[in-house]
Amino acid sequence: MHRLTPLALVAALFALPALADGTLIVSDAYARSTGPQAISGAAFLMLENTGTVDDRLIAIRTEAAKRAEIHAHLMDANGVIRMVQVEDGIALPAGAKHVLERGGDHIMLMGLTVPLEQGMTIPVTLIFETAGEVAVEIPVDLARKPGQMPTQGSGG
Repeated sequence: MHRLTPLALVAALFALPALADGTLIVSDAYARSTGPQAISGAAFLMLENTGTVDDRLIAIRTEAAKRAEIHAHLMDANGVIRMVQVEDGIALPAGAKHVLERGGDHIMLMGLTVPLEQGMTIPVTLIFETAGEVAVEIPVDLARKPGQMPTQGSGG
């Protein structure tokens, strides 16, 4: 049986309100790839922190790909747009929203383990600095255009 030291117990008690306080909402989620032979894909969604504690998306895990990373599109000094991994994660201040969308921040799925087929869903775990792990089912929508809202349901 494990025993908590008094210092660990105090630390755990102070951590509980921060963990319980933040409420994260994931909406408008969808994933896509370039077709049945694609080796990579991407997922997009909206994150909303309705709590009073700042948080940060720091990692993604899914069995649908060998690697899942947070990516962004950045313009270099020559005006060339490059896709880069966001090493520090995505800040999600209390009361804020952050959209992961095509042409901006997004989840990159590399080394797909299954083809992303229209209508299927992929299980994804979003890992936050404060809230911990949040499991979501992301529907695959290969027909959706940039900025287009889903035609049925909230999409996430």
